[in-house]
Formats: sequence, structure tokens, C-alpha cells
Amino acid sequence: MRYVLQRLLGMLTVMFTVVTIVFIIVRVAPGDPAAVMLGPDATPADVEALRVRLGLDQPLPIQYVYFLAQLARGDLGHSIFLDMPVASALLDRAEPTFFLTLFAILIASAIALPVGIMSAYRRGGLFDQSVTTLTMLAASIPSFWLGLILIQVFAVRLGWFPVAGYGGPDASFLARMGHLVLPATALGVVSSALITRFTRASMLDVLNDDYVRTARSKGMGEFRVVMKHAFKNALIPVLTVVGLTAALLVSGAVVTETVFSLPGVGNLVVSAVLRRDYPVIQGALLVIAAIYVLINFGIDMLYLMIDPRVRY
Repeated sequence: MRYVLQRLLGMLTVMFTVVTIVFIIVRVAPGDPAAVMLGPDATPADVEALRVRLGLDQPLPIQYVYFLAQLARGDLGHSIFLDMPVASALLDRAEPTFFLTLFAILIASAIALPVGIMSAYRRGGLFDQSVTTLTMLAASIPSFWLGLILIQVFAVRLGWFPVAGYGGPDASFLARMGHLVLPATALGVVSSALITRFTRASMLDVLNDDYVRTARSKGMGEFRVVMKHAFKNALIPVLTVVGLTAALLVSGAVVTETVFSLPGVGNLVVSAVLRRDYPVIQGALLVIAAIYVLINFGIDMLYLMIDPRVRY
């Protein structure tokens, strides 16, 4: 319970800090936010009306208190250009981003975990050296470049997958998921490099420990020694990097969604930045930060299941 309470307190502290930083950034940005949002053709009366509507005519401490009260009610503001609540706009765009992130982390883990384990087991061999070279290459490849290559090969030439988009309003769930194969592969391959390196390094730390040698001396099968004893004890740092990668994919899918024209949260943020729709930008930053913190909290809770020593 003490461990859980410490993590909860840390999570609330981080979120309070993020909320404060987002509030300050929007208010201290050059120019009047109301004038920027309405554009150069807006009249002074329109600008002043928007300032009153957004509460920008109040002193900063009062604005901050109002902002916190607004967030406590779950109100992220109202989009100027979409003319709808920011929470509704984000929710409408959540499905592509959620499944894109989910598929990308599944692809990255499916590649990285077995390759990292085998690379550590065959340390110094040809397979290990090849994995080290390929992971460095994969980590250096921009996801948008790999996405363009996948589009050219698998969508344009072979015609196996859609080029872009997320299907029409009447598209089935499977059809929409088909649009995510290429972008999820692009993100997953690039993200697998970091997980592979961490898996290899973590496995190298435990493969020569005493308990592993003891398990071998008792005649236990090599596969069981590696997976049950070595990998289980190497799992905490691996789980940490997988969780951080998943959190980064949520915020880092902006470019990939733009390349594949996916109507996700990333594409919404890009449009909001171009339109100077500050409520949407502000709400998206807070939601992404909250997802990041929740994923890290979930990883901390998994530690309790994997390693009993964390409980004491």
C-alpha cells in the first residue's frame, strides 16, 4: 500500500506540474491568444468578446484557479474552429491513435523480445553482431521515411494495403484496421530497436548469475533456464522500456498519422497548431501527459506482480 500511495502521489505531482506548465505556456506566448485565434481580419470587438469568453480578461491567478476548476469538472475547453468541446474532438479522434499505438507496440515487442533474448544468448556470435548492426540502423531510420517506403512497395506496387486514410463512414472495423497495418509496421519496426537493445543488455546481466548456473547444474532444459529463470528476472527493465515506448508512441504518432492521413489525435494536433486553436492544443497536451503518466503507473503496478521484492 505504501508503494502504491507513493506512486499515486508522484503521478499527481507530475500532472499538477504539467497542468501548470501548459497554463503558463499558453498565457505567456507572444501576442494575444484571442487575436491569434481569430486571425488578422477580426475586429477589436470580436477579440474582446473572445477574451471575455475564454476568461483572458481576468488576472492570471484567477485564470489559473478557474482553469483548475474547469479541469476538475472534466472540461478541457471549447474548440474555436471545430465549434465543439475539446474532449469530444479528442474522443472522436481517439480510435485510430489507440489502435495504431497498440498494434505498433505489439509489433515492436514481437520483434524485439525474441531477437534480444537470442542475441544475448549467442553473445559475440554472428547473429549477435548482425542484431547490433540492424538495431542501430533501425533506430536511425525516421518512421515517416519508412512509412513512405512501405506505401510505395505494399500499397502502390503490390496493392496489398490501402495507401492512406481510415476508410469511409460505412467501413467495417476490419477494413479500418487494414488501414493501420502499414503505419503500425513503420512505427513498430523503428521502436523495436530500443526494446531489442534493452532486452539484450538486461539478459546479459542475468545469464551468468549463480541461480542460472544452479538451474543448469540440476539438469534443467536450456529453454526453461533462459525463459523461466533468466528472462523473468530480466523482465523489469524490459517492461519499463516497453511502457515508455508505448507512451512515446502516443505522442510521437503525429508525423506518421500525417503521412498516412489518419484522422487521429496527432493529425488533430497538427491542424490545431496551424489554426492556432489553443484550446485543442492545450487539451491534447494534457490528455497525452495523462496517458503517459497512467502508463508509467501501470508499469509500476506490474512490478509488484513480477518481482515480490518491490513489495517490501
